[in-house]
Amino acid sequence: MNQNLGRQLGRPRKDNNELSTKDTILQIATFLFLEKGYPLISMDDVAKRADVTKATVYYHYKTKDDLFTDAVVKLMERITGGIQKTFAMDKPLKEQLFSLAKAHLRATADMDVNLFMKEARHSLSVEHEKLLKDAEDQMYKALEQGIQKSIDSGEIPPSNAYLASLMFMSMLIIGKNNEKSFESLDNLVSQTIDFFWDGLANQR
Repeated sequence: MNQNLGRQLGRPRKDNNELSTKDTILQIATFLFLEKGYPLISMDDVAKRADVTKATVYYHYKTKDDLFTDAVVKLMERITGGIQKTFAMDKPLKEQLFSLAKAHLRATADMDVNLFMKEARHSLSVEHEKLLKDAEDQMYKALEQGIQKSIDSGEIPPSNAYLASLMFMSMLIIGKNNEKSFESLDNLVSQTIDFFWDGLANQR
């Protein structure tokens, strides 16, 4: 998979040249939240790393919850875009799923996704939660549409594409939580995709 797609499925570019002040703040905040988690990062930390005043950060984001929510929503939007680009490639579905799985596991190699979200959600408002849920739904929708496309073309037997998308992401989480049991990332991805594919391609 090319480097641009891999980056879209994970963390943003580290090069912040030509970014607006708000985009720079958002990019720095995303890296900090991913690196240390929600509780350990303050608005002051973001300001120092972004080389702006704390007042500048608060000008763009009234609260840390606003900043965190925007960071995660934009992260999910990049993932969704990467999923759509992968499914647009002229490759068999199994190869597309392999690319998606590998990119996702690489992007989350240094973080516990469940813990990352759990640490923040107890302090987020209903509005923030909705924004995150909507972005997450779009991500799963992109997966569902890609799988449905292969069902419609006859590449795989008819099945519930939405359920398949949920199962795909769940299997990646399970695989990541047990990654020490595998020889390499490729081995983890291959076995995960094989298990998933055996169920997806053998529907009756």
